[in-house]
Amino acid sequence: MTVDTVKKKNVVKALVRAPDPLTSNAISNHLGAAPDITVVPGGPVDVAVVVAERMTVEVTSLLRGIKSALRAPVVLIPSEIDRADLFTAVECNVVAVLPRAAATSDRIERAVLTAASGGGVLPSELLGELLRQVERMQREVLSPHGLHTSGLTPREISVLRLMSEGLDTAEIAVEMCLSERAVKRIIFGMTQRLNLRNRPHAVAYALRSGVI
Repeated sequence: MTVDTVKKKNVVKALVRAPDPLTSNAISNHLGAAPDITVVPGGPVDVAVVVAERMTVEVTSLLRGIKSALRAPVVLIPSEIDRADLFTAVECNVVAVLPRAAATSDRIERAVLTAASGGGVLPSELLGELLRQVERMQREVLSPHGLHTSGLTPREISVLRLMSEGLDTAEIAVEMCLSERAVKRIIFGMTQRLNLRNRPHAVAYALRSGVI
């Protein structure tokens, strides 16, 4: 395999959506000039860059469409964003928010590369607000119904914690004072609901979610 082939495989494919051609061309031209980013008109992409005045119904619809069709992380560049709209943006796969007034070419490029590598970029005040919203959702919506932001119930989390410690079904049943059939039912229910392939995948999901 040649060096050029390796470099080509590492290039991030970015999609740009902006409300006007001038902005779209300016961002596309800068990103396209970066050695590790290429701008594409559609199809499978690694990152989507969306420029918007604010989180209108149309912008939210666009973000949801990108999430559904492309499943790509989004770098959002709004002129303004209401804190009440932040949680909606995150639900639409927005992992980076750059206020337009501070969105220099270099910052946009760094945000695209960060998003492509699985990271995120949020101004500190927006990150604090997001954490407060998540805490309120957990306290007021999920906890009263025995749920967690990970989508796991407290009982499922307990089973996963014991699984991560190497206990088998019979040992988990003893620890939790349940029958083996009940433990198997809990494991089957969460793997089916969350589309997890097997027990190791379920444990990995719980670790990534930070619940064990």
